[in-house]
Amino acid sequence: MIVMIGTGIPDVRGSLTAHKDLSTLTWLRVGGPADWLLQPADVQDLSDFLKALGLDVPVFPMGVGSNLIVRDGGLRAVVVRLGRGFNEIKVEGDMVTAGAAALDAHVARRAADAGVDLTFLRTIPGTLGGAVRMNAGCYGSYTADVFHSAQVVLRDGTITTLAPADMNFRYRQSDLPTGAVLTSVTLRAPLGDPAHLNARMADQLAKRDATQPTKDRSAGSTFRNPAGFSSTGRADDVHDLKAWKVIDDAGMRGATRGGAQMSEKHSNFLINTGGASAADLEGLGEEVRKKVYDSSGITLEWEIMRIGEPG
Repeated sequence: MIVMIGTGIPDVRGSLTAHKDLSTLTWLRVGGPADWLLQPADVQDLSDFLKALGLDVPVFPMGVGSNLIVRDGGLRAVVVRLGRGFNEIKVEGDMVTAGAAALDAHVARRAADAGVDLTFLRTIPGTLGGAVRMNAGCYGSYTADVFHSAQVVLRDGTITTLAPADMNFRYRQSDLPTGAVLTSVTLRAPLGDPAHLNARMADQLAKRDATQPTKDRSAGSTFRNPAGFSSTGRADDVHDLKAWKVIDDAGMRGATRGGAQMSEKHSNFLINTGGASAADLEGLGEEVRKKVYDSSGITLEWEIMRIGEPG
């Protein structure tokens, strides 16, 4: 039986925290508080909570905050963050099923050891749930290419399964219903030799570390590529419509605002050099968008999600 805790918010078997500072949960280390942070014990706990929660209360599913700016005023919503109990990874033949909280890198490694090729996930920051929601990809491969199905808890608490046709995957987008929380994902991928797959991932990591500011506080790529596809990593890859190229052409590599900077190492990475506010980061991003439009006529689209209220 669901019990209300005196605020119109249902009680849970997991963890429910009021006024949770979200800056501690995002890679950029910025943002104000959420009204509530829910960490459910299991799928049924999440379902019961959402079923009892008034439909007028917004729900925001959050992974590890690797692709997110929470604005300084925080978020008037229940933030759902999956933890232990949602990160198991199982491999059966060419099928990999993992909890939505499993890290992309862990899924890639476990799959490779079992001879399943999900190597493109190895260098993608964040969780598998986030990868599905954003149709994450690199090296010419996308989550949509291997997506088989996903278990999801809808905003009204219904537990259901989504197929590829339900997701309507596009470049860095999907049609996951508003307020729905992915809980597990099943992927089907080609088979390969584990030694070869692990060697490929080691090479990908080396290339990433050589070209991206992996030791800085960032949220991955800031803007989508105007060309509408990811870098392939191949020698014949073209750069004319890559976000970093048009940012460079606009003279914004290394640009700063407060504690925010467009990385000198990779100009499509927005970094917190220390003490940046969410307003600094988003403001610098908007300045980059304006400069790029002025110089090339191209309107960059944010890849980083921005949520919440200004401070």
